[in-house]
Amino acid sequence: MRGAVWCGMAEDEGSHAIAHGVTEQDEGAVRRVSPLEGLFPFFCERTFMPLMNTPFAPGECLKAVESMEAGVQRDIAWAEYYYFSGQPENAIGRAQPYLASDDAGARLSARLICSYAYLHFSQDDQALAGLAQIECALRDMADGSPREKAEAAFVAAAASILLHLPLPQNMPNMENMLPLLPQGLRAFALYLRAHSLYLEKQYGLSAGVAEAALAMGGSNFPIPAIYLHLVAVMDYMSLKDREHAHDHLMHAWDLARPDDLIEGFGEHHGLLGGMLESAIKPVWPAEFKRIIEITYRFSAGWRRVHNPVTGEEVADNLTTTEFASAMLAARGWTNWEIADHLGVSINTAKRHLSHAMEKLGVESRKGLERYMLR
Repeated sequence: MRGAVWCGMAEDEGSHAIAHGVTEQDEGAVRRVSPLEGLFPFFCERTFMPLMNTPFAPGECLKAVESMEAGVQRDIAWAEYYYFSGQPENAIGRAQPYLASDDAGARLSARLICSYAYLHFSQDDQALAGLAQIECALRDMADGSPREKAEAAFVAAAASILLHLPLPQNMPNMENMLPLLPQGLRAFALYLRAHSLYLEKQYGLSAGVAEAALAMGGSNFPIPAIYLHLVAVMDYMSLKDREHAHDHLMHAWDLARPDDLIEGFGEHHGLLGGMLESAIKPVWPAEFKRIIEITYRFSAGWRRVHNPVTGEEVADNLTTTEFASAMLAARGWTNWEIADHLGVSINTAKRHLSHAMEKLGVESRKGLERYMLR
């Protein structure tokens, strides 16, 4: 595995912004470029989540995709781009042909991408089937090469942790797998570890893992870096450290916006403690609206998979603002703190919270906890 080459930040991050991403119909219009020698150094023979494992400057995501070898690798990279830019239908279209591929990297990638993309379309049975196939792959790889075992463990961890589900019983120790993953995937695996620590309420340790991963090269890989910054937002909001949470959110946004990589913001909305309403909505209302559309689609599917498996009752009848307000209230924030954070009046904050409690049939802030994300 050769070392990563960082391309540097774009001089004008706004100049490369893609208002609504590149659609499948637009692919042919993307400027075809020959492979950029030395720029994306570990494309060769890599079909497992290749875009996630690629360093590129903000605004250069599509150039990275088109610089890959035509065929399996580029197809999987397009599926990744479509998924992370909030186009799950196009992601499924690109990834589905590889669900039964003989190429293990492509097959695992397709199963992970499709399983999460299905959640956007109420295709719960297909999502659950995909997750079951991922768990089977973990068993099937028991006699595989160390790299294949590491990739299967990576996918199994991603499939479980992001849905807040228990890890498979035959899950190997991820710490032993980390050195076997290339740098970009290792960075995302550390995001998964940080997310797991967050779920254990070890917020300081989780933030430390995320920040260490970013400092040790994870910041060079935009897709993992976005997710690492987002989990740090979750941690700092849980610690009521709004300043550090805001800093991490804006770092994630600076990486995501030039290439329209907004999916992660929609996925994490409920865990970000109203930070999107506070920092993104006032300045980028159109982008915020699209993020919230992702949130409604994704969270509906997420709950339909998560709630029956865990027996939990994460609320499904609140607006995103009501949910954010209720999350903060359940964690001990006062009405004044919620209002100040969301940039609304105290009466408005009280109204959001009152509506949430009425919809959930609870009479106290303590009663909100059972319906909130952990």
